[in-house]
Amino acid sequence: MTTVDRVRDPERLEALRSTGLLEVHRVPLLDQVTRMAVRLLHVQAALVTLIAEDRQVILSYTGTGGLPPSRDVPLSQSMCRHLLVDDAPMAVDDARRDERWRDIGAVARGELAAYAGTPLHAPCGQPLGALCVIDGRPRAWDREELETLGSLAVMAEAEISSRSAERARQELQEERTFLSALLDSLDVPVSACDTEGRIIRFNQPMREALQGPETPVHSSHWARAYQLFDADGRHLLQEEELPLVRALRERFTGQEVVVRRPGRPARRYLVNGHPLDSPTGRRLGAVNVGHDITARHRLQVLRDTQHAVTRALADAGSVEQAACGVIGAIAGTLGWACGEYWQVDPGGERVSRTGSWVRPGRDLSAFTGRDAMTVRSGQGLPGRVVATGRPVWIRDLNAEPDRLVRDGEALEAGLRTAVGLPVRSGERVLAVLTFFTDTAEERDDDLLDLLGGVCAHVGRFMERRRAEDLALALTASRRRFDRVVAQLDDLVWSAEIEQDGAARWIYQGGSTTGILGGHVPLGIDAAAFIGERVHPDDRQAFDGLLAGVRAGRPVQAEYRLTGLDGVTRWIWTRAAPRREDGRLLADGISTDVTERHRIAAERERLLTAEREQVRRLRELDRMKDELVALVSHEIRAPVAVIRSYAEMLADLPELTDEPRMFADVIDRRSAHLQHLVDDLLDLARLDAGHTTVDPRPVSLTRLVRQAVDEHRAAAAAKHLTVEVALEHHLPVRADPVRLRQVLDNLLSNAVKYTPEHGTVTVTAGCDAAPAPDGPRHGAPGHNGRRSRKHGGGEASPQEAETCRSGTVTVTVADTGIGVPAEEYPCLFDRFFRASTARRAGITGTGLGLAVTKAVVEAHGGTVTAAPGEGGGTVFTVRLPTAGPASRDRLGSTPVRSDQA
Repeated sequence: MTTVDRVRDPERLEALRSTGLLEVHRVPLLDQVTRMAVRLLHVQAALVTLIAEDRQVILSYTGTGGLPPSRDVPLSQSMCRHLLVDDAPMAVDDARRDERWRDIGAVARGELAAYAGTPLHAPCGQPLGALCVIDGRPRAWDREELETLGSLAVMAEAEISSRSAERARQELQEERTFLSALLDSLDVPVSACDTEGRIIRFNQPMREALQGPETPVHSSHWARAYQLFDADGRHLLQEEELPLVRALRERFTGQEVVVRRPGRPARRYLVNGHPLDSPTGRRLGAVNVGHDITARHRLQVLRDTQHAVTRALADAGSVEQAACGVIGAIAGTLGWACGEYWQVDPGGERVSRTGSWVRPGRDLSAFTGRDAMTVRSGQGLPGRVVATGRPVWIRDLNAEPDRLVRDGEALEAGLRTAVGLPVRSGERVLAVLTFFTDTAEERDDDLLDLLGGVCAHVGRFMERRRAEDLALALTASRRRFDRVVAQLDDLVWSAEIEQDGAARWIYQGGSTTGILGGHVPLGIDAAAFIGERVHPDDRQAFDGLLAGVRAGRPVQAEYRLTGLDGVTRWIWTRAAPRREDGRLLADGISTDVTERHRIAAERERLLTAEREQVRRLRELDRMKDELVALVSHEIRAPVAVIRSYAEMLADLPELTDEPRMFADVIDRRSAHLQHLVDDLLDLARLDAGHTTVDPRPVSLTRLVRQAVDEHRAAAAAKHLTVEVALEHHLPVRADPVRLRQVLDNLLSNAVKYTPEHGTVTVTAGCDAAPAPDGPRHGAPGHNGRRSRKHGGGEASPQEAETCRSGTVTVTVADTGIGVPAEEYPCLFDRFFRASTARRAGITGTGLGLAVTKAVVEAHGGTVTAAPGEGGGTVFTVRLPTAGPASRDRLGSTPVRSDQA
């Protein structure tokens, strides 16, 4: 029957056994599921069961009363097997009325009336058992209850799946353990990977060879993780060159691989590989088998070393090239980390490193360094070789760190073995070859014998080539020196000073034409030749030069010399004497400095002319100031008369409107002219030093308030807002008339250059910070003219106590049209007007700020301008509370600006 077939299906039973739950007596998570079923569905009991071949196994039971049934239940007494046969949920409202359940004892006893269950499946989809709930009373199962039961079944299936996966992992681990034991019993290294290129198996010989992690490392990281190099032992294998990667593609034999683990000798393996396929032809992975050929390879390397040294000596063009070639040939073929060539000085007391070789890709800069190094005989490895004349083999620098001068650097660089070899010529040690390895190497006498023969061959070559190189180097050096000297415009020479005082040239670098005006041969008496042509005024300087050379001290002199071509030149000669084989020689340089003297003379002439021009400009400036003052003074009286008559005309009652308008125009224009004349006179007096300030205790607060009140009417006419923030006591020692002139100029500027509905802000307060040196460049500002109305403002005794040791600051800020930053350096120059003011058509003289700056500086203060945050300009005046340093700075006659 179909039911029997489903229950006994071999694949289902295998899936059931793979869960391992048939041997488990309690599963806590399934107990939570049954408890939730009882609580959520309000039933008498809930069960999780598995359907075996001949029985029902209860994994979890939760009931509200009575004892749980036995763990194993015959299939004939199970309602859950029907769920497995149909592989679908089932709900029974009253089992006592259904003939299918007549033979079940729990139904007959009245313990089971209502039943609902849903099948539980394995991950492969096979039904394994059921989650069911039972009740002793008949009940109708609604849809929501069945959905809740289904949701709980999903939780139970998740736990069953987890158990199945854990059981599978255990079985897989047992298989791997068996396979590992089998592979570890082999004598050759074996490794395997999966089709994704991940290491899945090493045997014990392979682990000993690689000393790397046996983890699922991807093939792109194998070479670096296990330090796998190609046959030359220097380059890491590319991913496609790795034996296991090759084995995934093809079967191969005889690939050479070098393993270079830090701190261990390099090993060489001959590797075979092939892919692994399943019986169905599916690619499962790949396997490698290696054979150690290190010893066989070493014999070949020893032969190659001898041949490489022979080739290096044959190809070398100098002793240095031969030395570097030999150490590179030896260290490179033997796979050592580095080699050094040490030259022994002729006395045999010192040994200097002159060449080194480092294996490509190995950074030993901290050990080898770039600077030359010298040790004494007996000091360090090369010194020991020189002192004993025999090879030295240090197996492990960790055990003998004091055998090297650079033992700390060597250990830090990871060097372990050091070898020193003497290069002899007969019994004399000419040089020392030193080599270092990354691993501790045992002493190899065969290798030392081979290298001893190589060093003897190198010694003979060194002796022969060094003599040749010295001769070639001397010739080349002389040629290079002559080429360099030939490029100079100077005359480089050497002379021999004889007993009679003659100085005969023995060397001339380059031509003598540029200095002496023609060719002068060697061997002549240079002192007599030049002495006849020295300018009479410079004869003393030339004689002093000769006397210094003959006395054996360095000297120099400049003198005029008439050359063979009749041209007189200024010559600068420097000479340094020296002793050589009992002879007194002098080496010198003679330079034509005629152009320098010409330039110096021209510079003096230009400087004199410039001084005369400056004097004339100052005289003209003085005359201009006097003219301005004179003209201004002469204009004041007529202007005053014009204004007086204009005022008298305006007061005539019989004057009609049109003539009265003419009189007003005359008055305004003459007032403008008078202001301009007053400013010019003030500037002229200030420049000439005829005007001074009359300092006295002044209340700056009162003075600022009076000035603001004077200008409120003009501000109101333009609908400007005037904001004032003043400290109560601001005493200063200043001239109230001049200070009021400054305030009127700044306020009139602010009102004049601020458009309608703008704002003018005036603040005054103490400022303990030092005043800046001058106006801030790049800050925009305005020019304006001063008001002609001033107030008093003398300070009370109480106010005189405030800000005594600091400075006071007055700022006048507006929201006006501003000035471009590039025009700021000219802001306080007389007659300067900003481009923004000219474009706006606002009239002005360009003198107000110049007068303001002069008055403020006369008080020992500063005035600066800067752009406002919202536009416009901020003028800042800083004054010392103690007043100006001297009353005599600008003269002695106080002058009021409103005096006629």
